[in-house]
Amino acid sequence: MANNLLSVENLRVAYPTRQWQAEVEWAVDGVSFAIAPGERLGFVGESGCGKSTLGRASMRLLPKSSWVEGEVKFEDRLVFSLDPHQLRQFRGEVVALVFQDPMTRLDPLMTIGNHCIETLQAHQPQLSRSQAKENAIAVLEAVKIPASRWDQYPHEFSGGMRQRVAIALALLLDPKLIIADEPTTSLDVTVASEILQELTRLCKERNLALMLISHDLAMIGEYCDRVAVMYDGKIVEMGNTQTLLSHPQHQYTRSLLNAALLLKRQKAEGRGQKEGQGDRDTESEGRGAMLAPELDNAESEGRDAMLASGEEKAEILLGVTDLKQHYTLEAGFLQNLLSRKNTTIKAVDGVSFDLRKGETFGLVGESGCGKSTLSRTILQLVRATSGSVTFLGKEITQLPETEIRKMRRHIQMIFQDPLACLNPLMSVGESIADPLLIHKLATPTEAKKRVEQVLERVSLTPVSDYYYRYPRELSGGQQQRVAIARALITQPQLIICDEPVSMLDATVQTQVLELMQSLKDEFNLTYLFITHDLTVARFFCDRIAVMNAGQIVELGTAEDIFTQPQHPYTQTLLSAAPHL
Repeated sequence: MANNLLSVENLRVAYPTRQWQAEVEWAVDGVSFAIAPGERLGFVGESGCGKSTLGRASMRLLPKSSWVEGEVKFEDRLVFSLDPHQLRQFRGEVVALVFQDPMTRLDPLMTIGNHCIETLQAHQPQLSRSQAKENAIAVLEAVKIPASRWDQYPHEFSGGMRQRVAIALALLLDPKLIIADEPTTSLDVTVASEILQELTRLCKERNLALMLISHDLAMIGEYCDRVAVMYDGKIVEMGNTQTLLSHPQHQYTRSLLNAALLLKRQKAEGRGQKEGQGDRDTESEGRGAMLAPELDNAESEGRDAMLASGEEKAEILLGVTDLKQHYTLEAGFLQNLLSRKNTTIKAVDGVSFDLRKGETFGLVGESGCGKSTLSRTILQLVRATSGSVTFLGKEITQLPETEIRKMRRHIQMIFQDPLACLNPLMSVGESIADPLLIHKLATPTEAKKRVEQVLERVSLTPVSDYYYRYPRELSGGQQQRVAIARALITQPQLIICDEPVSMLDATVQTQVLELMQSLKDEFNLTYLFITHDLTVARFFCDRIAVMNAGQIVELGTAEDIFTQPQHPYTQTLLSAAPHL
């Protein structure tokens, strides 16, 4: 143990419980492990199993009211005995943490450059601002953030680019150990591969240790020396990566591996043939009937009006024609003096496609390519620069705000970042019921009943427990399931899914995708499915459009895209994806 960098002995962690909960629920229960200098240890398991809690406990980032037992030692220092000054140096200079959710960790009032300057000068006050900027730009460029974006704010970045900033902030102080909690959740496969290659290169060159927390077995298998499998707060299996993935001993490890491999199979094989699924179909129909009460008169009239003149029978549900979304970055005072022109960013640049009723249409591409901007423009959360969007044959880009609000009852969205999209002051039950009350689709009593049903459908059980929790009390995967439930509650015709399963482990991914597929069949839903996960896209989508630099460069069936890619960019994406 003397040669280990980080040693954890019999660690147990429990969060504050509600008064009516008599028993202590251990989020981490008797975990022991060690990481040697330069070693890469991966932790994998379903959301809520205690992976993130373990990483935070190792840096003493848990709430003060948490109950912690056991010992965490870094080299010869007991982490739980460090005073505040030592702890501040320990965090960042010795151990750095890359959080799962970058938007809630970045100050919205500070530019990316100021984030970097503050981090460096807080630990290295001898650096001048120009020296700190030079060091920071080098690290930012290593994670593919150009120097031209130094003066921009977090909200001006895509989710994937914000995650790259978070990784750069962790690397700034050259720590001995990086605890990376889902560091590539928001990244496309090409950038994720580059980031992880950079992290592993640093491990080798600087003898830097890496504790990689993820639900992606393929990624863990490719970049880690050892793997620890967690379930219900315990490590159920740990060993050499190749040995563990080739010959898993624990039943839960085998189930994780089977779920990951299921997503790798062809769509027809992965979803299963319709024949022989009578029991599952019967169960789905029963749950669907419970979730879908009869529409009230006002709701029926609203839908009938929208579907008038035979529109319900039309094949095309959504039509996008030459859609453009351009943003202008205004020149600063100094740039104006130098007569520099404003910079235009073409986030969406002439995109056209049709979305048919009942299909699942996938949008894939790297972070920053315009996928999320396209979805927000379709939903009219931002007005288009030019182009046309038709829903059920009706042009919506010129609708007044009152009509757009009515239309959004029929088009719902599952956002990429669930915690940032849920009101922290509202309980889970209140957040899910809110759309029903906004659109006047149910009374408070009816809304509560329907919320309980949809919570059951997304596997947040026991319902009575999750209904009264707040978003901050849930794991990242659980927060994502709440966001899915909130989108489903109004029974829309079109759901725009922006990375809806990016934070879920393979087993829960499969469950949620199968749930979404059963809901699609039961309620004749249509999905616009945005993802950077090519495996999920192949498993779930009927057709796929590949986006690059604001344009669709290739469009075809899922199988054609994966088996016969035509565009060089599509070929690059496929070659960068990790494989089990």
